[in-house]
Amino acid sequence: MQTKTSLLSGVAMGVLLAAGLSGAADAKTKKHHHAAPAPVAAPDARVTALADEVEALKARLDAETLARQQDEAQVQAAQAKAAAAEADAQAARGQLAEQIQTIPGEVKSEVAAATPKPGWWGDTKVGGQVFSDISNIHQTTTSPASALVPTSNGTDVDLKRFYMIIDHNFNDMFSADLTTDVTYDSTTKASQLYVKKAWLQAKVSDELAIRLGASDLPWIPYVENIYGYRYVENVLIDRTKYGTSTDWGVHAFGQALSWSDVKINYAFSAIDGAGYKVEAAGTTNRSEDMDFEGRVSAEADGFNAALGGYEGKLGKAVNGVVTNHPAERFDALVAYVNPQFRIGGEYLWAKDWNNVTTALGKPVDESTGYSVFGSYNVLAKIALFGRYDYLKPLETTDPGEKEGYYNVGVSYTPVKGVDVALVYKHDNVQNDGVGTGLLTTANGAGTSVGSGSIGGVHGGDYDEIGVFTKYAW
Repeated sequence: MQTKTSLLSGVAMGVLLAAGLSGAADAKTKKHHHAAPAPVAAPDARVTALADEVEALKARLDAETLARQQDEAQVQAAQAKAAAAEADAQAARGQLAEQIQTIPGEVKSEVAAATPKPGWWGDTKVGGQVFSDISNIHQTTTSPASALVPTSNGTDVDLKRFYMIIDHNFNDMFSADLTTDVTYDSTTKASQLYVKKAWLQAKVSDELAIRLGASDLPWIPYVENIYGYRYVENVLIDRTKYGTSTDWGVHAFGQALSWSDVKINYAFSAIDGAGYKVEAAGTTNRSEDMDFEGRVSAEADGFNAALGGYEGKLGKAVNGVVTNHPAERFDALVAYVNPQFRIGGEYLWAKDWNNVTTALGKPVDESTGYSVFGSYNVLAKIALFGRYDYLKPLETTDPGEKEGYYNVGVSYTPVKGVDVALVYKHDNVQNDGVGTGLLTTANGAGTSVGSGSIGGVHGGDYDEIGVFTKYAW
């Protein structure tokens, strides 16, 4: 529009200039000739021609302006149409995204509706766990009891544990477990299957769960979980037979308190005391008294502390047997566990563990011991580990007897559920002068109690090196 105005102004100025020049020419002619000139039509014709040209230019500019305005209107219309199309596209994309998000739920609902309701197997899990090794054992003994001289020297493959595990959930409260194990029976020269666990659980809340049957006891499984290398060796109390991992009875456990990062847990069992291999059947193995084992533990940011204890007749209070002394045990543990390393220690004190049926006025029979352990993950799947146990049975037959056991090794976890470890073990029993000390203190005459204990050695040394494995599914 400014261009049009400028152009018209220029044309008008041209017309006026032409008219002025024409008038000036007339005036000049009058001045010099003093005669009236003849009428001249040419300037008026030129003015008219210029006016016509101005009108033509104006008409052309109007046409161009109208065309440009139409073009601008078309551009604006196209832009509006494009914006509307983009808005429609965004709305369509939003609707499509919402539909896509609903597809999994719709598919799941359709599949669930079309899938037949499962039977009992839908809430049942079947698994297994195996401990095995290939190792070389070398033992020497200083015990004069030649009948107890070890005979297991050599190299072989061992099946230490073979658990078959069946878990079933009836609903959110009730569940059950059956776990079996195998052992070698030297009398029948064959493997025997026995029940390790068989319980029915009612979980009332996180604070209280109750089990009836053969189930984990409060102490040994707790320490095994913190130690982390049960497949290499039993923990202190289990190895030296001052306790067992499961037993028949009533078991209660749960989380007593929780605030901030601190959790207080408890476990308590009332059991027959004879161990999981000796269940009561009718009038057989029925104990007159119940034994009691308990634990209170705390955990905060990887730090663990626990106190526990045991008191009872160890399943010997059966019909016709006089039990004068209850066996007693005190347990303590302190440990720190994180993904990079773990370190901990366990303490044991036991009294009258071998004197439940001895006469009143018997000599003092006490044992003390401790275990320290640790591991460090040098790589994501490789760890170094070690452990040392000390046991001091305080009894009259061999008052100077003591045992020292250790293991060191490196473990490798190639996949979840598989652990492999190269391990060296050593055990030494000292001052077992008559060959009935450490072996009988913990578990009765003629029965191996672990290493010195783990190999049935009385006085002497036990050495073993091998590859130990655990695999579970």
